[in-house]
Amino acid sequence: MTARSKPLPIIVIRPQPGNDATCAAARERGAEALAFPLFTIEPLAWDMPEGPFDAILAGSANVFRHGGEVLQTLRDVPVIAVGETTAASARAAGFTVSHIGEGGLQPVVATLPPGRYIRIAGEDRVELTPKPGVRIETTVAYAARRSPLPSALVHILEASAVVLLHSGEAARHFAAECKRLGISRKSVRIACLAPRIATLAGEGWAAIATAPARTDAMLLETALRMCKRV
Repeated sequence: MTARSKPLPIIVIRPQPGNDATCAAARERGAEALAFPLFTIEPLAWDMPEGPFDAILAGSANVFRHGGEVLQTLRDVPVIAVGETTAASARAAGFTVSHIGEGGLQPVVATLPPGRYIRIAGEDRVELTPKPGVRIETTVAYAARRSPLPSALVHILEASAVVLLHSGEAARHFAAECKRLGISRKSVRIACLAPRIATLAGEGWAAIATAPARTDAMLLETALRMCKRV
């Protein structure tokens, strides 16, 4: 295979341990996947809102990785999780999962029966619109700390690559870093987990695509198609 026909590398910038998992899945599909985590998840001090609650709303596995001792006071409250990864993390922490949804928290919230729920979230989060009778108390338990693009990644992007964007914060930060460092958007293709993320990334990229479903597997499938050189 010539250098000209070689597929573009996939760049994964999400935090660990998800970064390694995504890279491993991409490599199993024969792609060149490069790990450049641009975020580190840090726990934040948080207080428990006054209960009781009918369920915990968890949109990320980080809830159970970084919720700390305060989270353990909710061990008897069932978890409504977005995605199997979040659900597995909840079970590993000793929680019972009552429902697994897909596509983000808002579609899940739209199906909730009347009741009182606690949402444990990160600093970067989507505002939810619950139905009448659904009360949601939101508390912030962790934050994503940003890092600048390393020089090695800058060189790769200048030659062209496909970048995976898993969150709105990732889209904003990556776009800002490209602008700060003078990296041409015309050399970079981006694959986004959701339409909101694509909107936050902005325009002018060599190519931009959104996963047909809000799962890491579908995002990877989208990126693999974008790796082919024209």
